[in-house]
Amino acid sequence: MTAEMAFALRETIDYKEIQEIIQKSQTLGADYEKYTLARSYFDVKEYDRAAYFIQDCSHPKVYFLYMYSRYLADEKRKTDNRPDSIGPPKKIENGNLKVLQSELSERHKKKELDGFCLYLYGVVLKKLDFVKEAIDVFVEAVRKEPLHWGAWQEMTRLITDREMMSSLVLPDHWMKQFFLAHLYLELQMNDEAVKLYMRLCSHGFHRSTYIMAQNALAFHNRRAVDQAVSAFESLQKYDPYRLDNMDTYSNLLYVKEMRAELAYLAHRCCDIDKYRMETCCVIGNYYSLRSQHEKAVLYFQRALRLNPHYLSAWTLIGHEFMEMKNSSAAIQAYRQAVEVNRRDYRAWYGLGQTYEIMKMPFYSLYYYRQAHQLRPNDSRMVVAMGESYEKLDQLQEAKKCFWKAHSLGDVEGLALIKLARLYEKLKEEEQAAAAYTEFIYEAAHQGNYSREDQSQAYMFLTNYYLKREMLDEALSAAQKCAEFTETREEAKDMLKEIANLRMREGAQIQEVNVSITDDQLPSGDHTPFSSLPPMNLRFTP
Repeated sequence: MTAEMAFALRETIDYKEIQEIIQKSQTLGADYEKYTLARSYFDVKEYDRAAYFIQDCSHPKVYFLYMYSRYLADEKRKTDNRPDSIGPPKKIENGNLKVLQSELSERHKKKELDGFCLYLYGVVLKKLDFVKEAIDVFVEAVRKEPLHWGAWQEMTRLITDREMMSSLVLPDHWMKQFFLAHLYLELQMNDEAVKLYMRLCSHGFHRSTYIMAQNALAFHNRRAVDQAVSAFESLQKYDPYRLDNMDTYSNLLYVKEMRAELAYLAHRCCDIDKYRMETCCVIGNYYSLRSQHEKAVLYFQRALRLNPHYLSAWTLIGHEFMEMKNSSAAIQAYRQAVEVNRRDYRAWYGLGQTYEIMKMPFYSLYYYRQAHQLRPNDSRMVVAMGESYEKLDQLQEAKKCFWKAHSLGDVEGLALIKLARLYEKLKEEEQAAAAYTEFIYEAAHQGNYSREDQSQAYMFLTNYYLKREMLDEALSAAQKCAEFTETREEAKDMLKEIANLRMREGAQIQEVNVSITDDQLPSGDHTPFSSLPPMNLRFTP
């Protein structure tokens, strides 16, 4: 990421000054040969071998490589010993991590750790669930090495809300702006993130592919699918061999059902590097779109083999198991996704859906609440909570949820019809009529609602007006009912009933008119107007 930013700034920076800084920082003295040898082993992932040859070196840079090699060697062993099947996670032995923590802690007390070793110390503390201590160490790391993006990035995964972010004493460095923008995206504060990225673009980073990708992710988070797809297409033109974030791009193509584009992307990624986890994820999405769920699971598992902490693969493999009706495997996959990142609302939402299918509404409600906390302005979460409350017979809470979902925009168009049915179930006819009328109004203007739902709305309104002898309104609603196959026969009976009532009403008016003599008639200026007053059924809270 920092290399991408440096490339974006290539026309505005003084390279002579940077070269002098680099030369000063690379003076290793007698440790140079050992460092070079260890670095070559490190690059080919022979971590134990790298650590062995530099265990006696004292230079801070070489010491970091020594400790980091030991850490990665332990992580590699855990990955290699991991079972291929999806199941309950085995208890992880953290003995080596505790040894690393002990050694780093001693040096930390003596203030002998540089910014990179502080980063590693923070990672170890985070792995051992010492979250508060890890945050403090990461803050110390970025104060010593503000350009080390890894420390900033690890810190974002531990910050749960804006209040925690405000409490941190961070260095006044331009890298802090990148950190804040990245954190805003993680916390679903997408508008704030986009504003910060726009400001950074105006300060020389307009060519940064990292910022282009982050803006595309912001569109994705806001469910602006067309804008996100367009942003990723622009990114691909500028950086055609990029694989980072292509998994998210493939998710968008999947949602849009753009099969040809997704197939091209899968082939393209495979040509670039078929052993990258993003490539496996793209191919998995392609097979999922073709309803070949077993093949999709296979590729998502390959991605997890490459990186067991790959969030997208855990979430998507959970979706695939849902499609395959394997609820227990789906639950395990979603729980693993939550373990990787507790801020991933998709995993919480997936758990809620799985327990809903298993007819366990108490559990589904809990997980939907967690998803709603992460995405408070997403109507899908609120509708799901309302459905769970309804199944638990907590109808007042369900009403609040459906109304809130409607107020938030109701992405799926389900909240209003569910609210109307709930009012009908509770015998609150005035409110039900208002909700059904609002639903019909929206269906007429947007045109993407179920015909069955519309027919039920018109049928309720027909009965509602008939009870109140509002025959003109009842006739209009019944005629609409006759346009739907689901209610056509019932509508015919109602139209006959309305016709009979109107004939009876007409006969009564004629009898009254005959009984009135000419001298009893009032003047034209005072003729009474006897039609029923119009009822305002626009839905109000």
